[in-house]
Amino acid sequence: MDGASFRPGCDCDDLALHHALLSHEDARNLALGLVRPMRDIETVPLHAALGRHCTTDIRAPHAMPAFDNSAMDGFALRLADLDGRCCLPVAGCVAAGDAPGTLPPDAAMRIYTGAPIPDGADCVVMVEACIDKGDRVHIDAAPTPGANIRRAGSDQSSGEVLIAAHTRIRPHHVGLLAANGLNAIAVTRRPRVAVYSTGDELSEGVCRPGHIPDANRPMLCALLAEAGAEVEDRGILPDDLDATAAAFAALDDRFDLIVTSGAVSMGGKDHVRAALRAAGGDLDGWRVALKPGKPVMFGRLGTAAFTGLPGNPFAVHVGFHLFVAAQLARLVGATPADFATDPAVAGFDWTRKPGRAEVFPVRRTGHDTAGRPVLERLGKSVSATLAPLAAADGLAMVPAATHHVAQGDTIHWQPFCTAGVAS
Repeated sequence: MDGASFRPGCDCDDLALHHALLSHEDARNLALGLVRPMRDIETVPLHAALGRHCTTDIRAPHAMPAFDNSAMDGFALRLADLDGRCCLPVAGCVAAGDAPGTLPPDAAMRIYTGAPIPDGADCVVMVEACIDKGDRVHIDAAPTPGANIRRAGSDQSSGEVLIAAHTRIRPHHVGLLAANGLNAIAVTRRPRVAVYSTGDELSEGVCRPGHIPDANRPMLCALLAEAGAEVEDRGILPDDLDATAAAFAALDDRFDLIVTSGAVSMGGKDHVRAALRAAGGDLDGWRVALKPGKPVMFGRLGTAAFTGLPGNPFAVHVGFHLFVAAQLARLVGATPADFATDPAVAGFDWTRKPGRAEVFPVRRTGHDTAGRPVLERLGKSVSATLAPLAAADGLAMVPAATHHVAQGDTIHWQPFCTAGVAS
Protein backbone atom coordinates (compact mmCIF):
# COMPACT_ATOMS: atom_id res chain seq x y z
CA MET A 1 0.00 0.00 0.00
CA ASP A 2 1.50 3.34 -0.95
CA GLY A 3 1.18 6.80 0.53
CA ALA A 4 -1.48 7.84 -2.02
CA SER A 5 -3.92 5.48 -0.30
CA PHE A 6 -3.71 7.44 2.93
CA ARG A 7 -4.66 11.00 1.96
CA PRO A 8 -6.79 12.84 4.56
CA GLY A 9 -10.45 12.16 4.04
CA CYS A 10 -9.89 9.12 1.82
CA ASP A 11 -11.59 6.58 4.13
CA CYS A 12 -8.28 4.75 4.47
CA ASP A 13 -9.62 2.40 7.14
CA ASP A 14 -12.18 1.12 4.65
CA LEU A 15 -9.55 0.87 1.93
CA ALA A 16 -7.24 -1.04 4.23
CA LEU A 17 -9.74 -3.83 4.56
CA HIS A 18 -9.52 -4.46 0.82
CA HIS A 19 -5.74 -4.38 0.47
CA ALA A 20 -3.37 -7.22 1.20
CA LEU A 21 -1.25 -6.94 4.30
CA LEU A 22 2.40 -6.10 3.77
CA SER A 23 4.72 -9.06 4.21
CA HIS A 24 7.17 -8.52 7.02
CA GLU A 25 9.97 -8.43 4.41
CA ASP A 26 8.23 -5.69 2.43
CA ALA A 27 7.45 -3.81 5.61
CA ARG A 28 11.08 -3.95 6.67
CA ASN A 29 12.20 -2.69 3.26
CA LEU A 30 9.66 0.11 3.50
CA ALA A 31 10.92 1.05 6.96
CA LEU A 32 14.50 1.09 5.71
CA GLY A 33 13.57 3.19 2.69
CA LEU A 34 12.42 5.97 5.00
CA VAL A 35 15.87 6.54 6.49
CA ARG A 36 19.22 7.50 5.03
CA PRO A 37 22.70 7.28 6.57
CA MET A 38 23.49 10.37 8.62
CA ARG A 39 26.54 12.39 7.61
CA ASP A 40 27.10 14.22 10.91
CA ILE A 41 30.52 13.33 12.36
CA GLU A 42 31.84 13.81 15.88
CA THR A 43 35.30 13.18 17.28
CA VAL A 44 35.10 11.57 20.70
CA PRO A 45 37.75 10.44 23.19
CA LEU A 46 38.33 6.71 23.28
CA HIS A 47 36.61 6.32 26.65
CA ALA A 48 33.41 7.74 25.09
CA ALA A 49 33.54 5.66 21.89
CA LEU A 50 31.85 2.52 23.23
CA GLY A 51 28.69 1.78 21.24
CA ARG A 52 29.42 4.42 18.61
CA HIS A 53 30.00 3.72 14.91
CA CYS A 54 33.28 4.74 13.33
CA THR A 55 32.85 6.78 10.17
CA THR A 56 35.79 5.45 8.14
CA ASP A 57 38.27 2.59 8.22
CA ILE A 58 40.60 2.98 11.19
CA ARG A 59 44.13 2.09 10.13
CA ALA A 60 47.16 1.12 12.18
CA PRO A 61 49.43 4.11 12.71
CA HIS A 62 52.44 1.79 12.98
CA ALA A 63 53.39 -1.86 12.97
CA MET A 64 52.65 -4.06 15.98
CA PRO A 65 54.78 -5.09 17.70
CA ALA A 66 56.82 -2.00 17.03
CA PHE A 67 60.08 -3.92 17.68
CA ASP A 68 61.29 -7.50 18.06
CA ASN A 69 60.54 -8.60 21.61
CA SER A 70 60.64 -11.68 23.78
CA ALA A 71 57.57 -13.88 24.04
CA MET A 72 58.95 -15.55 27.18
CA ASP A 73 61.00 -15.04 30.29
CA GLY A 74 64.34 -16.68 29.60
CA PHE A 75 67.71 -15.99 27.96
CA ALA A 76 68.47 -14.26 24.66
CA LEU A 77 71.44 -15.69 22.79
CA ARG A 78 73.10 -16.19 19.44
CA LEU A 79 72.75 -19.82 18.25
CA ALA A 80 76.24 -19.81 16.70
CA ASP A 81 77.71 -19.04 20.13
CA LEU A 82 76.62 -22.40 21.49
CA ASP A 83 78.68 -24.30 18.87
CA GLY A 84 78.40 -27.56 20.77
CA ARG A 85 78.52 -25.91 24.19
CA CYS A 86 75.68 -26.05 26.71
CA CYS A 87 76.73 -23.19 28.99
CA LEU A 88 77.13 -19.45 28.35
CA PRO A 89 78.05 -16.58 30.66
CA VAL A 90 75.23 -14.16 31.46
CA ALA A 91 76.28 -10.71 30.27
CA GLY A 92 73.36 -8.67 31.54
CA CYS A 93 69.61 -8.33 31.79
CA VAL A 94 66.95 -6.65 29.66
CA ALA A 95 63.41 -6.06 30.87
CA ALA A 96 60.22 -4.72 29.35
CA GLY A 97 60.57 -0.97 28.95
CA ASP A 98 64.36 -1.06 28.58
CA ALA A 99 66.01 0.40 25.51
CA PRO A 100 67.36 -2.24 23.10
CA GLY A 101 70.91 -3.33 23.94
CA THR A 102 73.60 -5.36 22.21
CA LEU A 103 74.41 -8.97 22.93
CA PRO A 104 78.16 -9.45 23.52
CA PRO A 105 79.89 -12.32 21.66
CA ASP A 106 79.79 -15.78 23.27
CA ALA A 107 77.28 -14.73 25.95
CA ALA A 108 73.60 -14.80 26.83
CA MET A 109 71.43 -12.07 28.35
CA ARG A 110 68.67 -12.65 30.84
CA ILE A 111 65.42 -11.36 29.25
CA TYR A 112 61.84 -10.89 30.37
CA THR A 113 58.58 -11.11 28.45
CA GLY A 114 58.01 -8.06 26.27
CA ALA A 115 61.60 -6.86 26.48
CA PRO A 116 63.32 -5.77 23.25
CA ILE A 117 65.57 -8.41 21.71
CA PRO A 118 69.24 -7.35 22.02
CA ASP A 119 71.03 -6.68 18.76
CA GLY A 120 72.79 -9.88 17.68
CA ALA A 121 70.44 -12.32 19.45
CA ASP A 122 68.51 -14.69 17.21
CA CYS A 123 66.52 -16.76 19.71
CA VAL A 124 65.23 -16.85 23.27
CA VAL A 125 65.47 -19.96 25.44
CA MET A 126 62.59 -20.01 27.89
CA VAL A 127 63.56 -20.19 31.52
CA GLU A 128 61.91 -23.61 31.92
CA ALA A 129 64.36 -25.10 29.33
CA CYS A 130 67.59 -24.07 31.06
CA ILE A 131 69.30 -23.92 34.42
CA ASP A 132 69.98 -20.41 35.71
CA LYS A 133 73.27 -20.45 37.64
CA GLY A 134 73.37 -16.72 38.21
CA ASP A 135 76.45 -15.69 36.27
CA ARG A 136 76.05 -18.56 33.82
CA VAL A 137 73.15 -20.36 32.14
CA HIS A 138 73.03 -24.07 31.25
CA ILE A 139 70.98 -24.81 28.09
CA ASP A 140 69.24 -28.17 28.22
CA ALA A 141 68.43 -28.37 24.48
CA ALA A 142 69.51 -26.23 21.55
CA PRO A 143 66.70 -23.87 20.48
CA THR A 144 65.59 -23.23 16.89
CA PRO A 145 66.33 -19.97 15.07
CA GLY A 146 63.79 -17.27 16.02
CA ALA A 147 62.42 -19.27 18.93
CA ASN A 148 60.24 -17.24 21.31
CA ILE A 149 60.77 -13.96 19.46
CA ARG A 150 57.75 -11.87 18.49
CA ARG A 151 58.89 -10.11 15.33
CA ALA A 152 58.11 -6.48 14.60
CA GLY A 153 54.94 -6.25 12.52
CA SER A 154 53.92 -9.87 13.11
CA ASP A 155 50.57 -8.82 14.64
CA GLN A 156 49.78 -6.02 12.19
CA SER A 157 51.52 -3.93 9.61
CA SER A 158 51.54 -0.16 9.45
CA GLY A 159 48.45 1.07 7.61
CA GLU A 160 46.52 -2.18 8.07
CA VAL A 161 42.76 -1.76 8.65
CA LEU A 162 42.13 -2.29 12.34
CA ILE A 163 38.39 -1.59 12.31
CA ALA A 164 36.23 -1.31 9.20
CA ALA A 165 34.09 1.75 8.58
CA HIS A 166 30.67 1.79 10.29
CA THR A 167 31.63 -0.86 12.84
CA ARG A 168 30.00 -0.44 16.22
CA ILE A 169 32.79 -0.01 18.76
CA ARG A 170 32.89 -2.81 21.34
CA PRO A 171 35.19 -3.19 24.35
CA HIS A 172 37.69 -5.32 22.39
CA HIS A 173 37.89 -2.56 19.77
CA VAL A 174 38.68 -0.06 22.51
CA GLY A 175 41.55 -2.28 23.64
CA LEU A 176 42.93 -2.56 20.12
CA LEU A 177 42.74 1.19 19.53
CA ALA A 178 44.37 1.95 22.87
CA ALA A 179 47.16 -0.54 22.09
CA ASN A 180 47.83 1.45 18.94
CA GLY A 181 48.11 4.70 20.85
CA LEU A 182 44.83 6.15 19.53
CA ASN A 183 42.98 8.24 22.09
CA ALA A 184 40.18 9.68 19.94
CA ILE A 185 38.21 8.55 16.87
CA ALA A 186 35.64 10.00 14.45
CA VAL A 187 32.16 8.55 14.90
CA THR A 188 28.70 9.08 13.46
CA ARG A 189 26.37 11.22 15.53
CA ARG A 190 23.92 9.22 17.59
CA PRO A 191 20.47 9.00 15.97
CA ARG A 192 18.02 11.26 17.77
CA VAL A 193 14.82 9.38 18.54
CA ALA A 194 11.57 10.67 20.05
CA VAL A 195 9.48 8.07 21.91
CA TYR A 196 5.78 8.29 22.78
CA SER A 197 3.27 6.00 24.36
CA THR A 198 -0.43 6.58 23.74
CA GLY A 199 -3.55 5.89 25.75
CA ASP A 200 -5.69 7.45 28.48
CA GLU A 201 -5.41 4.21 30.40
CA LEU A 202 -1.64 4.52 30.93
CA SER A 203 -0.08 5.78 34.15
CA GLU A 204 3.36 6.28 35.60
CA GLY A 205 3.91 5.27 39.18
CA VAL A 206 0.77 4.49 41.20
CA CYS A 207 -2.18 3.60 38.97
CA ARG A 208 -5.69 4.88 39.49
CA PRO A 209 -8.57 2.39 39.14
CA GLY A 210 -8.90 1.34 35.53
CA HIS A 211 -5.35 2.40 34.66
CA ILE A 212 -2.31 0.29 33.88
CA PRO A 213 1.42 1.07 34.10
CA ASP A 214 3.12 2.18 30.89
CA ALA A 215 5.60 -0.57 30.04
CA ASN A 216 6.13 0.29 26.38
CA ARG A 217 7.90 3.61 26.69
CA PRO A 218 10.50 2.50 29.28
CA MET A 219 11.14 -0.66 27.26
CA LEU A 220 11.50 1.23 23.98
CA CYS A 221 13.79 3.80 25.56
CA ALA A 222 15.97 0.99 26.92
CA LEU A 223 16.07 -0.87 23.60
CA LEU A 224 16.91 2.30 21.70
CA ALA A 225 19.61 3.36 24.14
CA GLU A 226 21.16 -0.12 24.03
CA ALA A 227 21.22 0.15 20.23
CA GLY A 228 23.14 3.44 20.44
CA ALA A 229 20.41 6.05 19.98
CA GLU A 230 20.08 9.39 21.74
CA VAL A 231 16.59 8.97 23.17
CA GLU A 232 14.12 11.64 24.25
CA ASP A 233 11.19 10.34 26.29
CA ARG A 234 8.21 12.41 25.10
CA GLY A 235 5.71 10.96 27.54
CA ILE A 236 2.18 9.63 27.13
CA LEU A 237 -0.16 11.03 24.47
CA PRO A 238 -3.86 11.16 25.33
CA ASP A 239 -6.54 9.52 23.20
CA ASP A 240 -7.25 12.84 21.51
CA LEU A 241 -6.65 13.60 17.84
CA ASP A 242 -5.95 17.33 18.20
CA ALA A 243 -3.59 16.91 21.16
CA THR A 244 -1.70 14.14 19.39
CA ALA A 245 -1.39 16.16 16.16
CA ALA A 246 -0.17 19.18 18.12
CA ALA A 247 2.47 17.09 19.87
CA PHE A 248 3.75 15.77 16.55
CA ALA A 249 3.78 19.21 14.93
CA ALA A 250 5.82 20.62 17.82
CA LEU A 251 8.76 18.27 17.14
CA ASP A 252 10.18 20.73 14.55
CA ASP A 253 12.57 18.41 12.71
CA ARG A 254 14.69 17.82 15.81
CA PHE A 255 14.70 14.04 15.44
CA ASP A 256 15.85 11.44 12.96
CA LEU A 257 13.22 8.92 13.99
CA ILE A 258 9.91 9.08 15.85
CA VAL A 259 8.64 5.88 17.49
CA THR A 260 5.19 5.54 19.03
CA SER A 261 3.32 2.66 20.64
CA GLY A 262 -0.42 2.22 20.49
CA ALA A 263 -3.34 3.91 18.67
CA VAL A 264 -2.38 2.59 15.21
CA SER A 265 -5.19 0.10 14.68
CA MET A 266 -8.78 0.80 13.52
CA GLY A 267 -10.56 1.58 16.79
CA GLY A 268 -12.40 4.79 17.56
CA LYS A 269 -9.50 6.09 19.63
CA ASP A 270 -6.68 5.03 17.32
CA HIS A 271 -5.65 8.56 16.30
CA VAL A 272 -1.94 8.25 15.45
CA ARG A 273 -2.39 7.84 11.69
CA ALA A 274 -4.81 10.75 11.39
CA ALA A 275 -2.67 12.87 13.73
CA LEU A 276 0.42 12.24 11.64
CA ARG A 277 -1.37 13.49 8.53
CA ALA A 278 -2.86 16.44 10.39
CA ALA A 279 0.65 17.42 11.53
CA GLY A 280 1.82 17.50 7.91
CA GLY A 281 3.28 14.01 7.78
CA ASP A 282 2.94 11.24 5.22
CA LEU A 283 1.77 7.70 5.81
CA ASP A 284 3.64 5.28 3.54
CA GLY A 285 2.50 1.90 4.76
CA TRP A 286 0.27 0.25 7.35
CA ARG A 287 -0.69 -3.25 8.46
CA VAL A 288 1.77 -6.12 8.25
CA ALA A 289 1.19 -9.85 7.95
CA LEU A 290 2.88 -10.36 11.29
CA LYS A 291 1.87 -11.81 14.64
CA PRO A 292 2.10 -10.04 16.94
CA GLY A 293 2.11 -6.57 15.39
CA LYS A 294 -0.28 -6.40 12.45
CA PRO A 295 -1.16 -2.67 12.77
CA VAL A 296 2.42 -1.38 12.40
CA MET A 297 2.59 1.86 10.41
CA PHE A 298 5.43 3.63 8.62
CA GLY A 299 5.64 7.22 7.49
CA ARG A 300 7.53 10.47 7.61
CA LEU A 301 7.12 13.72 9.51
CA GLY A 302 9.33 16.46 8.14
CA THR A 303 12.84 15.07 7.98
CA ALA A 304 12.14 12.26 10.46
CA ALA A 305 11.04 8.72 9.74
CA PHE A 306 7.95 7.73 11.72
CA THR A 307 7.34 4.17 12.96
CA GLY A 308 4.11 3.52 14.81
CA LEU A 309 4.11 0.25 16.74
CA PRO A 310 1.05 -1.47 18.27
CA GLY A 311 0.15 -0.99 21.90
CA ASN A 312 0.59 -4.52 23.18
CA PRO A 313 3.99 -4.80 24.89
CA PHE A 314 5.26 -7.98 23.22
CA ALA A 315 4.22 -6.60 19.82
CA VAL A 316 6.28 -3.49 20.63
CA HIS A 317 9.27 -5.65 21.47
CA VAL A 318 8.93 -7.59 18.22
CA GLY A 319 8.41 -4.42 16.16
CA PHE A 320 11.55 -2.91 17.56
CA HIS A 321 13.71 -5.87 16.59
CA LEU A 322 12.18 -6.27 13.14
CA PHE A 323 11.90 -2.63 12.05
CA VAL A 324 13.30 -0.01 14.42
CA ALA A 325 16.67 -1.69 15.00
CA ALA A 326 17.12 -1.91 11.23
CA GLN A 327 16.30 1.79 10.84
CA LEU A 328 18.87 2.72 13.48
CA ALA A 329 21.51 0.67 11.70
CA ARG A 330 20.80 2.40 8.40
CA LEU A 331 20.97 5.83 10.07
CA VAL A 332 24.50 5.24 11.37
CA GLY A 333 25.69 3.78 8.08
CA ALA A 334 25.87 0.17 9.28
CA THR A 335 24.40 -2.83 7.51
CA PRO A 336 21.07 -3.73 9.14
CA ALA A 337 21.27 -7.22 10.54
CA ASP A 338 18.73 -9.68 9.14
CA PHE A 339 16.25 -10.84 11.76
CA ALA A 340 16.05 -14.43 12.99
CA THR A 341 18.48 -16.11 10.61
CA ASP A 342 20.25 -18.49 13.03
CA PRO A 343 19.21 -22.13 12.47
CA ALA A 344 17.88 -24.11 15.41
CA VAL A 345 15.76 -27.17 16.15
CA ALA A 346 12.21 -27.11 17.48
CA GLY A 347 11.92 -28.87 20.81
CA PHE A 348 8.11 -28.64 20.66
CA ASP A 349 5.05 -29.48 18.59
CA TRP A 350 2.79 -26.59 17.58
CA THR A 351 -0.19 -26.20 15.30
CA ARG A 352 -1.04 -22.63 14.33
CA LYS A 353 -3.25 -20.66 11.98
CA PRO A 354 -1.24 -19.75 8.85
CA GLY A 355 -1.44 -16.40 7.07
CA ARG A 356 0.93 -14.26 9.11
CA ALA A 357 4.58 -14.75 10.02
CA GLU A 358 4.77 -15.28 13.77
CA VAL A 359 7.44 -14.30 16.27
CA PHE A 360 7.56 -15.93 19.70
CA PRO A 361 9.95 -16.11 22.67
CA VAL A 362 12.11 -19.20 22.99
CA ARG A 363 14.46 -20.73 25.52
CA ARG A 364 17.48 -22.88 24.62
CA THR A 365 17.26 -26.28 26.31
CA GLY A 366 20.31 -27.98 24.78
CA HIS A 367 21.88 -28.91 21.44
CA ASP A 368 21.30 -31.65 18.90
CA THR A 369 24.00 -33.97 17.58
CA ALA A 370 24.94 -31.39 14.91
CA GLY A 371 25.45 -28.72 17.55
CA ARG A 372 22.32 -26.73 16.72
CA PRO A 373 20.43 -25.26 19.69
CA VAL A 374 17.18 -26.96 20.64
CA LEU A 375 14.52 -24.37 21.44
CA GLU A 376 11.49 -24.49 23.71
CA ARG A 377 8.56 -22.24 22.79
CA LEU A 378 7.46 -19.96 25.61
CA GLY A 379 4.10 -18.27 26.16
CA LYS A 380 0.83 -18.74 24.34
CA SER A 381 1.15 -16.20 21.52
CA VAL A 382 -0.34 -13.47 23.70
CA SER A 383 0.94 -10.05 22.62
CA ALA A 384 -0.15 -8.23 25.76
CA THR A 385 2.29 -9.93 28.11
CA LEU A 386 6.04 -9.65 28.55
CA ALA A 387 6.32 -12.43 31.14
CA PRO A 388 7.62 -15.13 28.74
CA LEU A 389 10.45 -12.81 27.68
CA ALA A 390 11.90 -12.91 31.18
CA ALA A 391 12.80 -16.58 30.69
CA ALA A 392 13.66 -16.32 26.99
CA ASP A 393 17.06 -16.54 25.31
CA GLY A 394 15.78 -14.98 22.09
CA LEU A 395 12.99 -14.71 19.54
CA ALA A 396 12.10 -17.29 16.89
CA MET A 397 10.08 -16.73 13.72
CA VAL A 398 8.06 -19.06 11.51
CA PRO A 399 6.92 -18.06 7.99
CA ALA A 400 3.36 -16.99 7.23
CA ALA A 401 2.55 -20.26 5.43
CA THR A 402 3.59 -22.48 8.34
CA HIS A 403 0.68 -24.52 9.72
CA HIS A 404 2.53 -26.95 11.95
CA VAL A 405 5.92 -27.15 13.63
CA ALA A 406 6.95 -30.64 14.66
CA GLN A 407 9.58 -31.52 17.20
CA GLY A 408 12.92 -31.78 15.38
CA ASP A 409 11.97 -29.36 12.59
CA THR A 410 14.48 -26.66 11.62
CA ILE A 411 13.38 -23.18 12.69
CA HIS A 412 15.21 -19.87 12.79
CA TRP A 413 15.79 -17.56 15.69
CA GLN A 414 17.45 -14.37 16.92
CA PRO A 415 19.45 -14.84 20.16
CA PHE A 416 19.19 -11.78 22.37
CA CYS A 417 22.97 -11.70 22.63
CA THR A 418 23.22 -10.89 18.91
CA ALA A 419 20.11 -8.69 18.53
CA GLY A 420 20.24 -5.04 17.63
CA VAL A 421 22.32 -2.95 15.32
CA ALA A 422 24.72 -4.85 13.09
CA SER A 423 28.43 -4.36 13.51
